Parts: sequence; C-alpha cells; structure tokens
Amino acid sequence: MRHRIGFASAFAIAAIVAGPVFAQQMRAAPPAHQLSRADMNFMKEAAIGGMAEVELGKLAQQNAQSDDVKQFGARMEQDHGKANNELTALAGNKGVTLPQQLDQKHAQLRDKLARLRGAEFDRAYVREMAKDHDKDVKAFRHAAQSGGDPDLKQFAATTLGVIEQHDKTAHDIGQSLTAVGSSRRPK
Repeated sequence: MRHRIGFASAFAIAAIVAGPVFAQQMRAAPPAHQLSRADMNFMKEAAIGGMAEVELGKLAQQNAQSDDVKQFGARMEQDHGKANNELTALAGNKGVTLPQQLDQKHAQLRDKLARLRGAEFDRAYVREMAKDHDKDVKAFRHAAQSGGDPDLKQFAATTLGVIEQHDKTAHDIGQSLTAVGSSRRPK
C-alpha cells in the first residue's frame, strides 16, 4: 500500500512539473500549415507564367529584329528562370507539385510567336509582354498583400519589384517601336 501511494505521489508530482513544459513544447511547435486554395493557385499560375516568360524570352533572342527586344528577351529568360527556381524550391518545402509544362493558352502563344520574325515579331512579342506583365503585377501585388502563407507572401513581394521593372520596360520598348515606326503593320 505504501508503495502504491509513493508511486501515485511521484507520478502526480512528475505530471505537475512536466505539464507546463509539455504545454510549452506544444505551443512552440509550429502547426502544419496548409496552403489555401488561392495560394496554391497563385503558385501554379506563377509557375506556368514563369515558364512561358523563359520560353518566349528565348524566342525573342532568336526572332527579334530590335536589339532592345533581344535584350529584353534575355532579361526575361534570366529573371524568370531565377524566380522559377525560387518558386520550385518554395513549392517543394510546402509539398506542392508545380506544373512542368505550359498550359494550352501559353503554348498557343509560344507557337504563334515562333512563326513570326523581325519587326512583326517585335510588335507582337512586346504587346504580349506588356499585357502579361500588367496582369502579373496585379496578381503578385495581391499575393504579397493578401496571401495566407508568409513564405509565399515574401516570394511575391520580392518578385513583384522585378515584374514591375519588366512591365515598365515592355511599355517603354512598345512606345519606342511605335516612335520609330516599326510597330506599324506593313501596307
């Protein structure tokens, strides 16, 4: 009987002492974070868009007439390639599998632009880049401000600055093409 009381007392003391420590450990352990549907959609759209920018940037370096357009294409390949690598690493840490190929819309655009050369390519490519980056700026800004996952918000905020620069450059090149007349359709 004496042993049972001693054992029960020792167990009770251990539980009292360990209880706060156990509770503190439970609070310190981060909960498994599930990405919201909006965050997952943003990641997948950003991955597809980034792949498209890289492929279209390579096309620009091959098919463009304007040196500005060729340089812009090289920058798209470099900057979006880097962002794609960062996004892939982030997705891997979050357990998200990103698309590995273009969706139908982006593949059709790539195929359409691949058939163009020279000034005609320049006009079409820069028009698409301006339109696409206008849309991307809004999406990345929204994710940076309203995203649920802090790591994804940081990625979006960091990448947003680069995308804003791309957007401005695409619009500037578009205006310069118009100013020199290369954006007018041949008669």
